[in-house]
This record gives sequence, C-alpha cells and structure tokens, in this order.
Amino acid sequence: MLAIDARDVAKTFRAGWIGRRETAALRGVSLAVPEGVIFGLLGPNGAGKTTLLSIFATLLIPDRGSVTILGHDVVREAGLLRRRLNMASGNASFLWSLRAGEILAFYGRLYGLAGRALAQRVDALLELCELHPYRRMLYNELSTGLKQRLALAKSLVNEPELLFLDEPTLGLDPDVSARIRGHIARLQRERRMTIVLTTHYMREAEELCDEIAFIKSGRILARGTAAELKRQIRIGDVIALRLDPPEVAALAEAPGVLRCVQENGRIECTVDVAEKRLPELLRLLHGEGAVVRDVQVLEPDLEEVFVELAR
Repeated sequence: MLAIDARDVAKTFRAGWIGRRETAALRGVSLAVPEGVIFGLLGPNGAGKTTLLSIFATLLIPDRGSVTILGHDVVREAGLLRRRLNMASGNASFLWSLRAGEILAFYGRLYGLAGRALAQRVDALLELCELHPYRRMLYNELSTGLKQRLALAKSLVNEPELLFLDEPTLGLDPDVSARIRGHIARLQRERRMTIVLTTHYMREAEELCDEIAFIKSGRILARGTAAELKRQIRIGDVIALRLDPPEVAALAEAPGVLRCVQENGRIECTVDVAEKRLPELLRLLHGEGAVVRDVQVLEPDLEEVFVELAR
C-alpha cells in the first residue's frame, strides 16, 4: 500500500493588491511513496518542498490535483488523517515560558491523552529523544539542538504512522545533527514508520533515505535511490590524486577534465570517463616531473548530482 499518492498537484500563492502577484509553488507534482520507508525531498530554496509537505500534512489545500495519504483524501478527510500523521520543522517554536515536559504534555492533551496515559507518553518521548535531564528546563533555556529534539518528540506524541520532517537538522552542529539522524533512523527501523523529510544536507539524505526526489521550481526532476540518481545524472567520474608537487594548472587544462579542485592536500579532477582519462593524466604528470603519491577513482557524491539538477 502507498503511504502517499499525489497526482498532478498544483499550488499558487497570491499576494499584493487583490492578489495581482502570483507565485506558482507547485506545477503538476505527481509522487508515490510506499509505506515503511524514509523518503527524501531535495531541492534549492523556493523549490516547493515545504509547500508539498504542508499539503501532505493537511495544512494547505492544493489548487489542483489529488492527494491520498494512508488511503484517505487530504481535503475531504483531513480531520481523520490528522490523528494518523504529524510534522516537525527545523524552525519550530514553542511558548518560551513552558518547560520541555509541559510542552509535550500540552500536545498530548490535544490528542486526548490524560492522567497516567499522558504521563507515560511524555516519559517515553523524553526517553526516546534523550531529553529526560532537561524536562524541567524552560523552552528559551534550551540549546538549538535540544529544541530540535523537543520538536521531534512533539511530532511523535500521537504515535503517527506517517511523519513529515522539514529540515530536521537545520543549523545544528555536526555532532548534534548525527544524534538527530540516529533518532530518525531508529524510528523507521523499530516502528516501521513512514518518514518524509526535506533537507539541504546531501550526506543526511544519502545516509537516511531509501529513496530521494529532486524538486525544482515546483516540478519533480528526478527520483531514485542515491546510487540510481548518480547513474541517471551522468556528471563524470572523479579521480583523486596526491602529488608532489601539486600540478593543478596542468591537470585542469587536460582533455576530458571537466573541473579540478584542490583541498586537504588532494586534487580531485572530475573527468568524462575515468578509464580513458586516468592513463592520460598519469602520462601528463610524469612529463611534468610530478610524483604521484596516491590515486583513487571515486564515485561522484550526491552533492554533485544536486548541483547539476539545481542549475
């Protein structure tokens, strides 16, 4: 069964005097997401990612098209769906004067929890997101990372079957981001929850997502696993070299070399075909008197695919 079945979804925002200025956020998006996966939506700012998530989460109504979530229509059956899904944003904000535990209890009451059941749910969420030591801290006293973990905990208060995460690690330090990613992966693994997330971090998408869709200007441009996307969007092979002395200029001008970047003592050359260009580059370097200390042929990373699609 599909968790999400979206067909020809369009959404336009209107602003200005009597809505004279229009911005098309979504232009005929069709997307099917199976149950039990982590699905990533990637794209540049303004691509339509948050708008699409908001429609899926019943927070916006599409202008055109149909969306079925967990077998229910997002417009006609929104009330029923809201008990089965939830959403967390990297820009989430709660009342500053409430304590972490009180915030979770507040949202638990909105879903009809009370008494012992509410207390047990709050304790379980604090434990899951490693927030027990901070349960009595005021919201405005929490670090950015703790606020993100609290937003994730809040989104689980109704034990959703489908979870939407909009930039869940936005602005976090690498170690805190890794911890959040660990929580997300564990949710999917242990609860078989379907998770749809947006992110700007390619490593995050590659690490977490079973499948990824690229969206730009309100349209889906490509979809697949990270490995499939790298094959579909042919951007060349990467040859990484450690040289003594470095010869970036000579390499950059060689036939078949698309670009060269030097960092951390290594030169990475993106070439059209590694099998053909590697022997040529080695001969060139030998003629220049450079000593090759190390050479590797690398697979292009997802960030290069993103850059290519975002152009």
